Amino acid sequence: MAGWRGKPAGALTGSMVELLPLIMFAAVFVALLAGYAVAPTLAGVALLFAFGGALFGVFDVGDLGFLPGRLFGIVTNQTLIAVPLFVCMGVTLERTRIAQALLHSLSKLLGSAPGGLALAVTLVGALMAASTGIVGATVVTLGLLSLPTMMRRGYDPKLATGTICATGALGQIIPPSIALVLLGDVLSSAYQQAQLGLGVFSPKTVSIGDLFAGALLPGLVLVGFYLLYLLFAAWRHPERAPASTAPDAESESGDEDEGEGVATLLRSLAPPVLLVVAVLGSILGGYATPTEAAGVGALGALALAAAHRALSLPVLQEIGAATVKTTAMVFFILIGASVFSLVFRGYGGDELVQGIFADMPGGVWGATLIVMVTIFLLGFVLDFIEITYVVVPIVGPVLLAMGVDPIWLGVMIAVNLQTSFLTPPFGFALFYLRGVAPPEVATTDIYRGVAPFIILQLCLLGLLVALPELATWLPSVVY
Repeated sequence: MAGWRGKPAGALTGSMVELLPLIMFAAVFVALLAGYAVAPTLAGVALLFAFGGALFGVFDVGDLGFLPGRLFGIVTNQTLIAVPLFVCMGVTLERTRIAQALLHSLSKLLGSAPGGLALAVTLVGALMAASTGIVGATVVTLGLLSLPTMMRRGYDPKLATGTICATGALGQIIPPSIALVLLGDVLSSAYQQAQLGLGVFSPKTVSIGDLFAGALLPGLVLVGFYLLYLLFAAWRHPERAPASTAPDAESESGDEDEGEGVATLLRSLAPPVLLVVAVLGSILGGYATPTEAAGVGALGALALAAAHRALSLPVLQEIGAATVKTTAMVFFILIGASVFSLVFRGYGGDELVQGIFADMPGGVWGATLIVMVTIFLLGFVLDFIEITYVVVPIVGPVLLAMGVDPIWLGVMIAVNLQTSFLTPPFGFALFYLRGVAPPEVATTDIYRGVAPFIILQLCLLGLLVALPELATWLPSVVY
Protein backbone atom coordinates (compact mmCIF):
# COMPACT_ATOMS: atom_id res chain seq x y z
CA MET A 1 0.00 0.00 0.00
CA ALA A 2 1.35 3.40 -0.91
CA GLY A 3 2.80 5.63 1.77
CA TRP A 4 1.68 9.18 2.24
CA ARG A 5 4.22 10.48 -0.25
CA GLY A 6 2.58 8.54 -3.06
CA LYS A 7 -0.36 9.82 -5.05
CA PRO A 8 -3.35 10.15 -2.73
CA ALA A 9 -6.41 8.08 -3.46
CA GLY A 10 -10.08 8.93 -3.41
CA ALA A 11 -11.23 12.36 -2.37
CA LEU A 12 -8.05 13.31 -0.52
CA THR A 13 -5.98 15.91 -2.36
CA GLY A 14 -2.24 16.26 -2.06
CA SER A 15 -2.48 19.46 -0.01
CA MET A 16 -4.95 17.83 2.37
CA VAL A 17 -2.63 14.88 2.89
CA GLU A 18 0.23 17.25 3.71
CA LEU A 19 -1.92 18.89 6.39
CA LEU A 20 -3.06 15.61 7.96
CA PRO A 21 -0.38 15.74 10.72
CA LEU A 22 -1.67 19.13 11.86
CA ILE A 23 -5.27 17.95 11.58
CA MET A 24 -4.40 14.94 13.72
CA PHE A 25 -2.77 17.17 16.34
CA ALA A 26 -5.86 19.42 16.36
CA ALA A 27 -8.12 16.38 16.77
CA VAL A 28 -6.16 15.27 19.84
CA PHE A 29 -6.40 18.78 21.28
CA VAL A 30 -10.17 18.92 20.77
CA ALA A 31 -10.64 15.46 22.32
CA LEU A 32 -8.62 16.48 25.39
CA LEU A 33 -10.67 19.65 25.78
CA ALA A 34 -13.80 17.48 25.63
CA GLY A 35 -12.56 15.70 28.76
CA TYR A 36 -11.30 12.39 27.39
CA ALA A 37 -8.37 10.69 29.13
CA VAL A 38 -4.98 11.63 27.74
CA ALA A 39 -3.30 8.28 27.02
CA PRO A 40 -6.18 6.54 25.19
CA THR A 41 -6.91 9.77 23.32
CA LEU A 42 -3.35 9.98 21.98
CA ALA A 43 -3.27 6.34 20.90
CA GLY A 44 -6.88 6.19 19.73
CA VAL A 45 -6.78 9.29 17.52
CA ALA A 46 -3.46 8.19 16.02
CA LEU A 47 -4.76 4.71 15.18
CA LEU A 48 -7.96 6.15 13.67
CA PHE A 49 -5.89 8.38 11.39
CA ALA A 50 -3.55 5.50 10.57
CA PHE A 51 -6.30 3.08 9.54
CA GLY A 52 -8.28 5.87 7.82
CA GLY A 53 -5.18 6.83 5.86
CA ALA A 54 -4.58 3.20 4.94
CA LEU A 55 -8.15 2.97 3.67
CA PHE A 56 -7.55 5.92 1.34
CA GLY A 57 -4.08 4.70 0.39
CA VAL A 58 -2.17 7.60 1.94
CA PHE A 59 -0.62 5.83 4.94
CA ASP A 60 1.58 2.75 5.01
CA VAL A 61 0.28 0.50 7.79
CA GLY A 62 3.65 -1.20 7.72
CA ASP A 63 4.91 1.75 9.76
CA LEU A 64 2.91 0.39 12.69
CA GLY A 65 5.27 -2.57 12.71
CA PHE A 66 7.79 -0.35 14.46
CA LEU A 67 5.42 0.04 17.42
CA PRO A 68 6.40 -3.12 19.39
CA GLY A 69 10.04 -2.10 19.30
CA ARG A 70 9.16 1.38 20.52
CA LEU A 71 7.07 0.06 23.40
CA PHE A 72 9.78 -2.42 24.37
CA GLY A 73 12.25 0.45 24.42
CA ILE A 74 10.00 2.38 26.79
CA VAL A 75 9.53 -0.38 29.34
CA THR A 76 13.25 -1.26 29.28
CA ASN A 77 14.50 2.33 29.47
CA GLN A 78 16.90 2.41 32.41
CA THR A 79 16.57 6.16 32.80
CA LEU A 80 12.81 6.00 33.31
CA ILE A 81 13.28 3.69 36.30
CA ALA A 82 14.08 6.92 38.16
CA VAL A 83 10.44 8.01 37.82
CA PRO A 84 8.84 5.62 40.36
CA LEU A 85 11.80 6.04 42.69
CA PHE A 86 11.61 9.84 42.72
CA VAL A 87 7.82 9.61 43.09
CA CYS A 88 8.28 7.32 46.09
CA MET A 89 10.76 9.76 47.62
CA GLY A 90 8.42 12.71 47.24
CA VAL A 91 5.28 10.90 48.38
CA THR A 92 7.09 9.61 51.45
CA LEU A 93 8.21 13.09 52.52
CA GLU A 94 4.70 14.39 51.87
CA ARG A 95 2.65 11.67 53.61
CA THR A 96 4.80 11.27 56.74
CA ARG A 97 4.43 14.88 58.00
CA ILE A 98 8.15 15.60 57.66
CA ALA A 99 7.34 18.76 55.71
CA GLN A 100 4.79 19.77 58.33
CA ALA A 101 7.35 19.47 61.12
CA LEU A 102 9.84 21.52 59.11
CA LEU A 103 7.29 24.25 58.37
CA HIS A 104 6.29 24.38 62.04
CA SER A 105 9.90 24.81 63.21
CA LEU A 106 10.83 27.36 60.55
CA SER A 107 7.69 29.45 61.06
CA LYS A 108 8.32 29.59 64.82
CA LEU A 109 11.84 30.88 64.18
CA LEU A 110 10.96 33.43 61.46
CA GLY A 111 7.38 34.26 62.41
CA SER A 112 8.33 37.07 64.77
CA ALA A 113 9.50 39.19 61.81
CA PRO A 114 7.17 40.81 59.24
CA GLY A 115 6.74 38.39 56.35
CA GLY A 116 8.54 35.66 58.27
CA LEU A 117 5.82 33.07 57.82
CA ALA A 118 5.73 33.71 54.04
CA LEU A 119 9.51 33.27 53.92
CA ALA A 120 9.18 29.98 55.82
CA VAL A 121 6.52 28.74 53.40
CA THR A 122 8.75 29.64 50.43
CA LEU A 123 11.79 27.84 51.83
CA VAL A 124 9.85 24.72 52.80
CA GLY A 125 8.02 24.77 49.47
CA ALA A 126 11.31 24.96 47.57
CA LEU A 127 12.59 21.94 49.48
CA MET A 128 9.36 20.03 48.84
CA ALA A 129 9.51 20.98 45.16
CA ALA A 130 13.00 19.55 44.94
CA SER A 131 11.81 16.27 46.42
CA THR A 132 8.42 15.80 44.74
CA GLY A 133 8.45 17.67 41.43
CA ILE A 134 4.65 17.36 41.17
CA VAL A 135 2.99 20.78 41.15
CA GLY A 136 -0.45 19.62 42.31
CA ALA A 137 0.85 17.66 45.31
CA THR A 138 3.05 20.51 46.50
CA VAL A 139 0.41 23.23 46.12
CA VAL A 140 -2.26 21.16 47.89
CA THR A 141 0.10 20.20 50.72
CA LEU A 142 1.27 23.77 51.27
CA GLY A 143 -2.31 25.03 51.05
CA LEU A 144 -3.50 22.62 53.72
CA LEU A 145 -0.50 23.17 56.00
CA SER A 146 0.10 26.90 55.80
CA LEU A 147 -2.87 28.82 54.38
CA PRO A 148 -5.08 28.52 57.49
CA THR A 149 -2.20 29.65 59.69
CA MET A 150 -1.36 32.59 57.42
CA MET A 151 -4.99 33.70 57.40
CA ARG A 152 -5.23 33.35 61.18
CA ARG A 153 -2.17 35.55 61.62
CA GLY A 154 -3.70 38.34 59.54
CA TYR A 155 -1.90 37.87 56.21
CA ASP A 156 -3.36 39.49 53.14
CA PRO A 157 -5.17 36.66 51.28
CA LYS A 158 -3.61 37.79 47.98
CA LEU A 159 -0.07 37.61 49.35
CA ALA A 160 -0.70 34.29 51.11
CA THR A 161 -2.27 32.52 48.14
CA GLY A 162 0.21 33.96 45.66
CA THR A 163 3.13 32.72 47.78
CA ILE A 164 1.69 29.21 48.06
CA CYS A 165 0.84 28.88 44.35
CA ALA A 166 4.20 30.22 43.16
CA THR A 167 6.21 28.15 45.63
CA GLY A 168 4.26 25.00 44.82
CA ALA A 169 5.03 25.41 41.12
CA LEU A 170 8.79 25.41 41.79
CA GLY A 171 8.76 21.65 41.25
CA GLN A 172 9.02 22.28 37.51
CA ILE A 173 12.48 23.84 37.73
CA ILE A 174 14.26 22.82 40.96
CA PRO A 175 16.14 19.50 40.61
CA PRO A 176 15.84 16.66 41.25
CA SER A 177 12.25 16.77 39.98
CA ILE A 178 10.18 14.32 37.95
CA ALA A 179 9.45 17.02 35.37
CA LEU A 180 13.17 17.40 34.63
CA VAL A 181 13.67 13.62 34.51
CA LEU A 182 10.99 13.22 31.85
CA LEU A 183 12.05 16.33 29.94
CA GLY A 184 15.69 15.24 30.00
CA ASP A 185 14.83 11.82 28.58
CA VAL A 186 12.82 13.36 25.72
CA LEU A 187 15.43 16.02 24.92
CA SER A 188 18.17 13.38 24.87
CA SER A 189 16.33 11.47 22.15
CA ALA A 190 15.46 14.68 20.29
CA TYR A 191 19.11 15.84 20.35
CA GLN A 192 20.38 12.58 18.93
CA GLN A 193 17.66 12.64 16.25
CA ALA A 194 18.59 16.21 15.30
CA GLN A 195 22.28 15.34 14.95
CA LEU A 196 21.58 12.23 12.89
CA GLY A 197 19.39 14.37 10.64
CA LEU A 198 22.38 16.69 10.14
CA GLY A 199 24.62 13.78 9.17
CA VAL A 200 26.43 13.48 12.52
CA PHE A 201 26.65 9.73 13.01
CA SER A 202 28.51 9.93 16.33
CA PRO A 203 26.03 12.19 18.11
CA LYS A 204 26.68 13.86 21.42
CA THR A 205 24.38 12.98 24.27
CA VAL A 206 22.47 15.09 26.76
CA SER A 207 21.75 13.40 30.06
CA ILE A 208 19.27 14.08 32.80
CA GLY A 209 22.23 15.08 34.95
CA ASP A 210 23.06 17.80 32.41
CA LEU A 211 19.53 19.17 32.71
CA PHE A 212 19.65 18.97 36.51
CA ALA A 213 22.85 21.01 36.50
CA GLY A 214 21.41 23.49 34.01
CA ALA A 215 18.24 24.04 36.04
CA LEU A 216 19.92 24.39 39.43
CA LEU A 217 21.11 28.00 39.16
CA PRO A 218 17.91 29.34 37.50
CA GLY A 219 15.87 27.57 40.17
CA LEU A 220 17.90 29.14 42.98
CA VAL A 221 17.70 32.56 41.29
CA LEU A 222 13.92 32.26 41.11
CA VAL A 223 13.69 31.33 44.80
CA GLY A 224 15.87 34.37 45.53
CA PHE A 225 13.50 36.55 43.50
CA TYR A 226 10.57 35.26 45.56
CA LEU A 227 12.31 35.90 48.88
CA LEU A 228 13.35 39.43 47.89
CA TYR A 229 9.81 40.25 46.76
CA LEU A 230 8.32 38.97 50.03
CA LEU A 231 10.84 40.98 52.08
CA PHE A 232 10.02 44.10 50.05
CA ALA A 233 6.26 43.53 50.36
CA ALA A 234 6.53 43.03 54.13
CA TRP A 235 8.71 46.15 54.47
CA ARG A 236 6.52 48.30 52.22
CA HIS A 237 3.18 47.13 53.66
CA PRO A 238 3.72 45.44 57.05
CA GLU A 239 -0.03 45.01 57.51
CA ARG A 240 -0.09 42.54 54.57
CA ALA A 241 2.39 40.19 56.28
CA PRO A 242 2.30 40.95 60.02
CA ALA A 243 4.75 39.52 62.49
CA SER A 244 3.49 36.91 64.91
CA THR A 245 2.84 38.43 68.33
CA ALA A 246 1.68 35.20 70.03
CA PRO A 247 2.21 31.45 69.63
CA ASP A 248 -0.05 29.85 67.05
CA ALA A 249 -3.07 28.04 68.41
CA GLU A 250 -1.91 24.77 66.90
CA SER A 251 1.69 25.07 67.97
CA GLU A 252 3.28 24.02 71.18
CA SER A 253 3.57 26.35 74.11
CA GLY A 254 5.66 29.43 73.64
CA ASP A 255 8.08 28.63 76.45
CA GLU A 256 10.73 27.35 74.07
CA ASP A 257 13.65 29.77 73.98
CA GLU A 258 15.43 30.84 70.83
CA GLY A 259 18.29 28.37 71.25
CA GLU A 260 15.92 25.47 71.59
CA GLY A 261 13.99 26.78 68.55
CA VAL A 262 17.15 26.77 66.46
CA ALA A 263 18.02 23.27 67.63
CA THR A 264 14.52 22.04 66.78
CA LEU A 265 14.78 23.68 63.37
CA LEU A 266 18.11 22.03 62.65
CA ARG A 267 16.74 18.64 63.67
CA SER A 268 13.80 19.15 61.29
CA LEU A 269 15.78 20.76 58.47
CA ALA A 270 18.96 18.72 58.34
CA PRO A 271 17.61 15.28 57.31
CA PRO A 272 15.52 16.32 54.25
CA VAL A 273 18.16 18.83 53.13
CA LEU A 274 20.91 16.23 53.42
CA LEU A 275 18.74 13.78 51.50
CA VAL A 276 18.21 16.20 48.59
CA VAL A 277 21.89 17.23 48.63
CA ALA A 278 22.97 13.58 48.62
CA VAL A 279 20.72 12.77 45.67
CA LEU A 280 21.63 15.83 43.62
CA GLY A 281 25.28 15.83 44.68
CA SER A 282 25.79 12.20 43.69
CA ILE A 283 24.43 12.98 40.22
CA LEU A 284 26.37 16.20 39.66
CA GLY A 285 29.53 14.70 41.14
CA GLY A 286 29.38 11.77 38.76
CA TYR A 287 29.12 9.22 41.59
CA ALA A 288 25.73 7.89 40.52
CA THR A 289 23.39 7.93 37.57
CA PRO A 290 19.99 9.63 38.05
CA THR A 291 18.39 6.20 38.42
CA GLU A 292 20.87 5.12 41.11
CA ALA A 293 20.52 8.44 42.90
CA ALA A 294 16.73 8.11 42.79
CA GLY A 295 17.05 4.74 44.51
CA VAL A 296 19.16 6.37 47.23
CA GLY A 297 16.51 9.09 47.58
CA ALA A 298 13.61 6.66 47.89
CA LEU A 299 15.42 4.49 50.44
CA GLY A 300 16.62 7.57 52.33
CA ALA A 301 13.11 9.03 52.50
CA LEU A 302 11.73 5.76 53.89
CA ALA A 303 14.56 5.58 56.44
CA LEU A 304 13.92 9.20 57.40
CA ALA A 305 10.22 8.50 57.88
CA ALA A 306 11.04 5.47 60.01
CA ALA A 307 13.41 7.57 62.14
CA HIS A 308 10.57 10.05 62.71
CA ARG A 309 8.36 7.10 63.75
CA ALA A 310 5.92 8.05 60.98
CA LEU A 311 6.16 4.87 58.91
CA SER A 312 3.31 2.57 59.88
CA LEU A 313 1.89 -0.21 57.70
CA PRO A 314 -1.14 1.87 56.56
CA VAL A 315 1.15 4.78 55.66
CA LEU A 316 3.47 2.44 53.76
CA GLN A 317 0.49 1.03 51.85
CA GLU A 318 -0.63 4.57 51.05
CA ILE A 319 2.86 5.47 49.78
CA GLY A 320 3.00 2.35 47.62
CA ALA A 321 -0.45 2.94 46.13
CA ALA A 322 0.31 6.60 45.32
CA THR A 323 3.65 5.66 43.75
CA VAL A 324 2.13 2.93 41.56
CA LYS A 325 -0.74 5.18 40.50
CA THR A 326 1.50 8.06 39.44
CA THR A 327 4.01 5.78 37.70
CA ALA A 328 1.25 3.97 35.79
CA MET A 329 -0.15 7.32 34.65
CA VAL A 330 3.27 8.46 33.37
CA PHE A 331 3.98 5.27 31.43
CA PHE A 332 0.44 5.02 30.05
CA ILE A 333 0.78 8.55 28.67
CA LEU A 334 4.23 7.70 27.32
CA ILE A 335 2.87 4.67 25.45
CA GLY A 336 0.01 6.71 23.97
CA ALA A 337 2.42 9.47 22.97
CA SER A 338 4.70 6.91 21.30
CA VAL A 339 1.81 5.68 19.13
CA PHE A 340 0.89 9.27 18.28
CA SER A 341 4.44 10.29 17.30
CA LEU A 342 4.85 7.16 15.14
CA VAL A 343 1.74 7.96 13.08
CA PHE A 344 2.59 11.67 13.06
CA ARG A 345 5.98 10.94 11.52
CA GLY A 346 4.43 8.37 9.19
CA TYR A 347 2.42 11.20 7.65
CA GLY A 348 5.59 13.29 7.34
CA GLY A 349 4.73 15.56 10.26
CA ASP A 350 8.37 16.10 11.21
CA GLU A 351 9.21 17.38 7.71
CA LEU A 352 6.11 19.60 7.77
CA VAL A 353 7.10 21.20 11.10
CA GLN A 354 10.68 21.61 9.92
CA GLY A 355 9.48 23.37 6.75
CA ILE A 356 7.20 25.68 8.74
CA PHE A 357 10.03 26.67 11.09
CA ALA A 358 12.49 27.14 8.23
CA ASP A 359 10.14 29.60 6.50
CA MET A 360 9.33 31.47 9.71
CA PRO A 361 10.51 35.10 9.92
CA GLY A 362 13.19 35.73 12.51
CA GLY A 363 15.03 32.46 11.93
CA VAL A 364 15.88 30.44 15.01
CA TRP A 365 14.71 33.16 17.42
CA GLY A 366 11.36 33.46 15.66
CA ALA A 367 10.88 29.69 15.76
CA THR A 368 11.87 29.52 19.43
CA LEU A 369 9.44 32.33 20.29
CA ILE A 370 6.56 30.57 18.52
CA VAL A 371 7.34 27.29 20.31
CA MET A 372 7.50 29.02 23.70
CA VAL A 373 4.20 30.82 23.15
CA THR A 374 2.57 27.57 21.98
CA ILE A 375 3.84 25.63 25.01
CA PHE A 376 2.71 28.45 27.31
CA LEU A 377 -0.83 28.32 25.89
CA LEU A 378 -0.95 24.52 25.95
CA GLY A 379 0.08 24.65 29.60
CA PHE A 380 -3.40 26.00 30.37
CA VAL A 381 -5.08 22.74 29.34
CA LEU A 382 -2.38 20.04 29.31
CA ASP A 383 -0.22 18.72 32.13
CA PHE A 384 3.58 18.88 31.87
CA ILE A 385 3.77 15.13 31.20
CA GLU A 386 1.49 15.44 28.17
CA ILE A 387 3.36 18.46 26.80
CA THR A 388 6.70 16.75 27.38
CA TYR A 389 5.76 13.61 25.45
CA VAL A 390 3.50 15.10 22.76
CA VAL A 391 4.82 18.56 21.89
CA VAL A 392 8.55 18.43 22.71
CA PRO A 393 9.30 15.36 20.48
CA ILE A 394 7.71 17.24 17.56
CA VAL A 395 9.36 20.65 17.92
CA GLY A 396 12.51 19.65 19.81
CA PRO A 397 14.49 18.00 16.98
CA VAL A 398 13.72 20.91 14.65
CA LEU A 399 14.90 23.59 17.09
CA LEU A 400 17.98 21.58 18.07
CA ALA A 401 18.87 21.09 14.40
CA MET A 402 18.72 24.89 14.04
CA GLY A 403 21.47 25.21 16.65
CA VAL A 404 19.53 25.76 19.89
CA ASP A 405 21.40 24.48 22.97
CA PRO A 406 19.47 21.46 24.37
CA ILE A 407 20.10 22.31 28.03
CA TRP A 408 19.06 25.93 27.57
CA LEU A 409 15.96 24.80 25.68
CA GLY A 410 15.02 22.35 28.44
CA VAL A 411 15.35 24.97 31.16
CA MET A 412 13.37 27.49 29.11
CA ILE A 413 10.56 24.97 28.60
CA ALA A 414 10.48 24.13 32.33
CA VAL A 415 10.30 27.79 33.41
CA ASN A 416 7.77 28.53 30.67
CA LEU A 417 5.47 25.74 31.83
CA GLN A 418 5.86 26.86 35.42
CA THR A 419 4.70 30.35 34.38
CA SER A 420 1.78 28.88 32.47
CA PHE A 421 0.64 26.89 35.50
CA LEU A 422 0.38 30.17 37.47
CA THR A 423 -1.31 32.38 34.87
CA PRO A 424 -5.05 33.15 35.32
CA PRO A 425 -7.64 32.13 34.49
CA PHE A 426 -6.59 28.58 33.56
CA GLY A 427 -3.40 27.95 35.55
CA PHE A 428 -3.37 24.48 37.11
CA ALA A 429 -1.79 25.68 40.37
CA LEU A 430 -4.66 28.16 40.87
CA PHE A 431 -7.27 25.40 40.62
CA TYR A 432 -5.33 23.15 42.98
CA LEU A 433 -5.23 25.85 45.66
CA ARG A 434 -8.84 26.88 45.06
CA GLY A 435 -9.84 23.31 45.89
CA VAL A 436 -8.34 23.45 49.40
CA ALA A 437 -8.67 27.17 50.22
CA PRO A 438 -11.27 28.24 52.81
CA PRO A 439 -14.48 29.87 51.53
CA GLU A 440 -13.46 33.34 52.73
CA VAL A 441 -10.58 33.36 50.21
CA ALA A 442 -11.99 34.65 46.92
CA THR A 443 -10.83 33.30 43.57
CA THR A 444 -9.95 36.87 42.54
CA ASP A 445 -7.59 37.02 45.55
CA ILE A 446 -5.72 34.02 44.18
CA TYR A 447 -5.59 35.51 40.68
CA ARG A 448 -4.32 38.87 41.90
CA GLY A 449 -1.90 37.26 44.34
CA VAL A 450 0.06 35.35 41.70
CA ALA A 451 0.53 38.40 39.42
CA PRO A 452 3.83 39.61 41.01
CA PHE A 453 5.23 36.08 40.91
CA ILE A 454 4.33 35.72 37.23
CA ILE A 455 6.27 38.93 36.56
CA LEU A 456 9.26 37.49 38.44
CA GLN A 457 9.14 34.32 36.33
CA LEU A 458 8.96 36.36 33.13
CA CYS A 459 12.03 38.25 34.39
CA LEU A 460 13.80 34.90 34.77
CA LEU A 461 12.86 33.94 31.20
CA GLY A 462 14.22 37.26 29.97
CA LEU A 463 17.39 36.71 31.99
CA LEU A 464 17.85 33.27 30.43
CA VAL A 465 17.47 34.79 26.95
CA ALA A 466 19.97 37.56 27.73
CA LEU A 467 22.36 35.26 29.63
CA PRO A 468 22.09 31.67 28.33
CA GLU A 469 25.16 30.90 30.45
CA LEU A 470 22.87 30.92 33.49
CA ALA A 471 21.68 27.51 32.30
CA THR A 472 24.72 26.26 30.38
CA TRP A 473 27.65 27.31 32.62
CA LEU A 474 27.28 24.78 35.45
CA PRO A 475 26.86 21.73 33.15
CA SER A 476 29.99 22.77 31.26
CA VAL A 477 31.95 23.00 34.52
CA VAL A 478 30.59 19.83 36.12
CA TYR A 479 30.77 17.61 33.05
